[in-house]
Amino acid sequence: PLTLEEVRMLVELFYLPYHHGALAQELLEHFRWLRANSLSVGVLATAPDACGGTRWRGRAQSFQQLCARTCRLHSRFVSTAGRALLYDLHPYLWDIRNMLLAACAFVLWLGCQSITAPILLGRDAEPWARRGGLFGELQALLPVGNSCDLFYHPPPLFPSSQLYLLRPLLPLDKLRHEGGGCSEVSQGLQAQLSRAPALPGRLLGSFLSLSPEYTFVLEDEGGPCGYAAGALHAEGFLQQRDSSWLPAIRHKYPPDLGTGGPALGQEAVLFFHAEPLAVPQPVLRRFPSLVQLGTAPRVLDVGASRSLALCLLSALRANGSRGVFCQVSDTDRQQLSFYSKLG
Repeated sequence: PLTLEEVRMLVELFYLPYHHGALAQELLEHFRWLRANSLSVGVLATAPDACGGTRWRGRAQSFQQLCARTCRLHSRFVSTAGRALLYDLHPYLWDIRNMLLAACAFVLWLGCQSITAPILLGRDAEPWARRGGLFGELQALLPVGNSCDLFYHPPPLFPSSQLYLLRPLLPLDKLRHEGGGCSEVSQGLQAQLSRAPALPGRLLGSFLSLSPEYTFVLEDEGGPCGYAAGALHAEGFLQQRDSSWLPAIRHKYPPDLGTGGPALGQEAVLFFHAEPLAVPQPVLRRFPSLVQLGTAPRVLDVGASRSLALCLLSALRANGSRGVFCQVSDTDRQQLSFYSKLG
């Protein structure tokens, strides 16, 4: 059964609509402070404050630990609560879990990036557009907080106790990739997400090489199980991909490489040699950023996928993006289904 401490956490998360318990108040205070003071810790910060940076990272670690405790509470609640209580309370705890996955990943991202534009929230949302309580206040603190459609999704019919970790791409991942091979994250995702053999870079290579600062990884107990990647300025990203990254990859994987091998292997090689479709200028003007997301088939909880989208869109919005688009083949039913489920 749940311990007394876990029951206390549950009560404090949902104390009153406008009066928070101690745990919820601590989460909000950490998140507000971390967002307000993030400019002093980015790796590209012009005048980093060593003392301020140490304090920021200490509070970020405390926030991360509180988020992890809440995610464990969700997992424990699903595993131990009676059916009637579970189906009454699970939707609220599931919402908070998803929100904290995104918020924690966004804070970790703030700690390794330099925000070049103010975190814009746009115009104030109508009062009815946000829920009350901790969920609504956390939503308001994310840069995409006024995009209310992103935050509503019905909970799963069959609650899962699976624990997830959502994080930005780590410096170690980047070093492994830049060292000439495919990063461990990329290898794991390629093997689990792609229908073809794990050729480095088929799904993530251009983003890992040209826009690693907007790449996020979803992990479960089995390892990497999802990704979200983006490019802030899609037009420049696509030009660089087509002029430098693709020619290098085509030289590394010539068209005859997969000949005589499995059909899926040939498909993976030919993927690099197909001419990418041009993106119309009106699309680039209205939606200047490019995004790409995916999860492994074993990720059945759409809340984890939605958290991936939230943290990526928040990172792009924090640096001034005003719209995003994704590229999906009309024959790729797997991706079409994935984006449709996200709404």
